[in-house]
Amino acid sequence: MAKGYFIAHLDVSDPDAYGPYRDKAPGTVAQHGGKYLTRGGDMESVEGDPLPSRTVVLEFPSVEAARAWYNSPEYQEIIGIRHANATGFAQIVEGAD
Repeated sequence: MAKGYFIAHLDVSDPDAYGPYRDKAPGTVAQHGGKYLTRGGDMESVEGDPLPSRTVVLEFPSVEAARAWYNSPEYQEIIGIRHANATGFAQIVEGAD
């Protein structure tokens, strides 16, 4: 079974207001067997249009686990904090075997 990845590219507009999301999200990820591979570290765009300044990559045991995390009541309870304080886009991607 291929792993599942959640990838988000974000610009955080209010870091202080975003803080509660940043603090609570890891617990929701762990509940679904996920882990952070990157969480807003330095990045360099080498092709195409520049991306938002923050990239987050989460790895889950499967695409189904990634979807279950994203749709979980625990994550849905805090996602509004991210939406209110950051813009960008996110996707769930199936990994290569």
